[in-house]
Amino acid sequence: MPDLKPEIKIENRRDQHKPAMIFAGIPKLPAKYAGWIMPFILSALMSATISMINLWKNVGWFDGFFAKWFSVWLFSWMIAFPTVLIFLPLVRRFTGLFVDLTPPPSA
Repeated sequence: MPDLKPEIKIENRRDQHKPAMIFAGIPKLPAKYAGWIMPFILSALMSATISMINLWKNVGWFDGFFAKWFSVWLFSWMIAFPTVLIFLPLVRRFTGLFVDLTPPPSA
């Protein structure tokens, strides 16, 4: 005799959660990594910009400029990233001397 009981399917909410994606199915990192990722990106952009401007100002444009700039930038970034990590807590405290960082009262 066939089983006539209706099938009850209980879905777990965790199974329904789709993680946020960066692109191409790569999931975003958890928020706890923001303290490492933000200085990583900031130091990359700043050191790339400054090293390119300094190289151009000191020697001008030449054949192989971008190859030379890339090697100069990588060296600069090796210094910039740990420097940002070291100074970021100090800069936050220093900023607190000038800016009221207390959250506004909720209405």
